[in-house]
Amino acid sequence: MTKYSEFGDQTYLLLFRNAGLEVHRPLSANERLQLTVHWNEWYDTLAAQRRVEQGRPLAPQGKVVSGVHGHRVVDGPYVEGKEVIGGYLLVRAVNLDEATEIAKGCPSLPLGVTVEVRPVSEFSQVLEGVRGHGP
Repeated sequence: MTKYSEFGDQTYLLLFRNAGLEVHRPLSANERLQLTVHWNEWYDTLAAQRRVEQGRPLAPQGKVVSGVHGHRVVDGPYVEGKEVIGGYLLVRAVNLDEATEIAKGCPSLPLGVTVEVRPVSEFSQVLEGVRGHGP
């Protein structure tokens, strides 16, 4: 893994897709344990570098709200297994390339999990006047 600068200038969201039960079901108990260790080591390394703002796994159940007034509510939150988002990390990086390098360390990539890397913006690039709010 590349040596990162001490503090990143921008926050990036890493979304872990195709991370549902189907991907992990074929793993033996020992393989699950090894993968868990790799995930914790990866996270701990990023945390020690002061790269992680926060991160959480997501439960598989949920709802999807749509329609003009939110009248359509269906079980979800996904249609296909490849769309299952298993969790996220908010990381600090100097630029998108550095955030992408961080994502390349994801321990579940060999299982077919993909990592979507997105810059977190202070202002909407679609609706002028909509801005982000911190804690």
